[in-house]
Amino acid sequence: MAEAEEQESGSLEESTDESEEEESEEEPKLKYERLSNGVTEILQKDAASCMTVHDKFLALGTHYGKVYLLDVQGNITQKFDISPVKINQISLDESGEHMGVCSEDGKVQVFGLYSGEEFHETFDCPIKIIAVHPHFVRSSCKQFVTGGKKLLLFERSWMSRWKSSVLHEGEGNIRSVKWRGHLIAWANNMGVKIFDITSKQRITNVPRDDISLRPDMYPCSLCWKDSVTLIIGWGPSIKICSVKERHASEMRDLPSRYVEIVSQFETEFYISGLAPLCDQLVVLSYVKEVSEKTEREYCARPRLDIIQPLSETCEEISSDALTVRGFQENECRDYHLEYSEGESLFYIVSPRDVVVAKERDQDDHIDWLLEKKKYEEALMAAEISQKNIKRHKILDIGLAYINHLVEKGEYDIAARKCQKILGKNAALWEYEVYKFKEIGQLKAISPYLPRGDPVLKPLIYEMILHEFLESDYEGFATLIREWPGDLYNNSVIVQAVRDHLKKDSQNRTLLKTLAELYTYDKNYGNALEIYLTLRHKDVFQLIHKHNLFSSIKDKIVLLMDFDSEKAVDMLLDNEDKISIKKVVEELEDRPELQHVYLHKLFKRDHHKGQRYHEKQISLYAEFDRPNLLPFLRDSIHCPLEKALEICQQRNFVEETVYLLSRMGNSRSALKMIMEELHDVDKAIDFAKEQDDGELWEDLILYSIDKPPFITGLLNNIGTHVDPILLIHRIKEGMEIPNLRDSLVKILQDYNLQILLREGCKKILVADSLSLLKKMHRTQMKGILVDEENICESCLSPILPSDAAKPFSVVVFHCRHMFHKECLPMTSMSSPVQFCNICSAKHRGPGSAILEMKK
Repeated sequence: MAEAEEQESGSLEESTDESEEEESEEEPKLKYERLSNGVTEILQKDAASCMTVHDKFLALGTHYGKVYLLDVQGNITQKFDISPVKINQISLDESGEHMGVCSEDGKVQVFGLYSGEEFHETFDCPIKIIAVHPHFVRSSCKQFVTGGKKLLLFERSWMSRWKSSVLHEGEGNIRSVKWRGHLIAWANNMGVKIFDITSKQRITNVPRDDISLRPDMYPCSLCWKDSVTLIIGWGPSIKICSVKERHASEMRDLPSRYVEIVSQFETEFYISGLAPLCDQLVVLSYVKEVSEKTEREYCARPRLDIIQPLSETCEEISSDALTVRGFQENECRDYHLEYSEGESLFYIVSPRDVVVAKERDQDDHIDWLLEKKKYEEALMAAEISQKNIKRHKILDIGLAYINHLVEKGEYDIAARKCQKILGKNAALWEYEVYKFKEIGQLKAISPYLPRGDPVLKPLIYEMILHEFLESDYEGFATLIREWPGDLYNNSVIVQAVRDHLKKDSQNRTLLKTLAELYTYDKNYGNALEIYLTLRHKDVFQLIHKHNLFSSIKDKIVLLMDFDSEKAVDMLLDNEDKISIKKVVEELEDRPELQHVYLHKLFKRDHHKGQRYHEKQISLYAEFDRPNLLPFLRDSIHCPLEKALEICQQRNFVEETVYLLSRMGNSRSALKMIMEELHDVDKAIDFAKEQDDGELWEDLILYSIDKPPFITGLLNNIGTHVDPILLIHRIKEGMEIPNLRDSLVKILQDYNLQILLREGCKKILVADSLSLLKKMHRTQMKGILVDEENICESCLSPILPSDAAKPFSVVVFHCRHMFHKECLPMTSMSSPVQFCNICSAKHRGPGSAILEMKK
């Protein structure tokens, strides 16, 4: 930390050795500021001897016997002339309305700051300490203690008189006292005592560890962390004591409370003050060091440490060496540490200086990160705590981060961060783009430029496009594809591309990019021409998207040459825009393409291109024979004679066979199969398809002198023609290949037919029996007859209105009901009755299932 004697209102920074500053990357926990204004004025003429802190104000005592009340900025609000000599201690109650002061000449004053209440007393010895009751403002708590050679308790009686009582004496001067709640802790030459003001009992004695240290030069530091935890610092030793209630069974003649030391450890330096910070401790230490040159001890800068107490040791959290005015001349007793519990403010008091230490806030944390050039962490911290930071703006930190990255040469990272940091601020975007232009890094920022919200000036985008056009055609093409066409002046870029094409007219990248620019400019004709020249796949998308069918009527051959599949699909999908006739005419000189188009048309609809079916016969025969036969089978519009002529000319046997059979000349077709193809299996399949007895006869006659044909017939004829007809015609002695196997197969086929018939018979019998049982169960069920039913003959209610009268009803299974007397008499030869209605409608007889009588 730099010297601050000349800076009356400047900040006091943390200070460590230069080597420590260079090596340490750990962030300090506290920040420091010199208390100035009125304090500076006071300490120029006087020296501070003591100070006490209230949440609302400060009280500073001096060596010339003055007490000053100060605000938190150090401005003097009130002044008291107490004594001509040193003020030893000042004490305030919790309300801040009453103050107690003691001085080296034995004077003691307790008075109200806002009332006339006052106590004056002068003792015959120096009074070192004073402490007023924390609740002195209450009438029941008008108490205070003073300490010189003995500790006196002063209490105001009901007559408004003050009476004193000795709490302790005989162990040297009382040099420190702290009052919290009902407990008073004080230190003398022998140790630390705690007194319970309620029970009027002393509850403990904590002896001093190092008796070799002079108590007047190294005084004890006391601090109440809470109402039951006392922290004692004496010399290099720290003890943390806890006041606990004694169990009733252990009391006897002992005090109701006792003290347990919960932590005890040594530090490196002499303790001048203590203060709690959450579960940690703030320790002000007096440091002596030995000069390497003279080997003599000298007073070093005091240290303010934050430590984490453990049971027998402590862990250092932070440590700062403070350059206070006149530290070279100060002793341990000259330093005091006071604190404000409400705001975690710590006041380091020395004769010539008062320094305020406070916990670092988020702004301080960001300051430190920026100082260490940890910009990303600083930006993240600002974003997380943006509601709490006061001195920093996220945008300013972000801009500093971008500048830092640019200075380091990390241009890509800097450009990427622009998206997050600059957001929708168009002016900042444009400023940063020009900065990147100055350093020749426009390419780095191009991928991250905003393209929608916000939109920058067209000049910005044009500047970047020109940069790419001069050095990177592929990058230029990528930007044209990715950027909307309305970001820049399209005509300017088109002209620039055309100028470059004058130097390299066959550059495919530039041509393709020019086509895209023409598309943005709605100059679809030029774009289409370039795409077709390049045979680019996007040509079809362009035609569809912008309905350019009128422009391609004379470019059908080019489209078909480029991609016949896509071209045909497009043409067929848009017949209303380009007619079939027009396409066929355009392809007249390219029959192979004409065939592709007509074939796809036929696959979609067998009737649309019927006028071209005759033409297609020749096209299939020339370019696609495998699909000729399926075409002949599926088309009902092609002339069969013309097709037969072409097939016979080209000796297409299978197609000729099909045409002959379709024209009714099955015998010639079969003869052609046998004579041209010599394929008995195909001949048999053909005979099966035609299912004509005469064809089978012709096949048998043709095969009778050909053993391989006989074998084929024997293997396949069994299910269509009686095999005996063939077997009887085989000449004796003719050697037939695999005859035994063929005969066995015939027998197996016969057995199979027998088994199938028997199986079918069994299934039929089982189904009949099942249905009979179902009918029987149905007919055995009862039928509901009530007054709503009527006689189907006389149409009167089936049941009489008088239930006492006798009646007779006949109910059929068909649910028709009759009075018995309404039915015709049955003959003796056929006693079974049938429903007249169902019999008349020929729906089958319904026999009576129930005759009801009463």
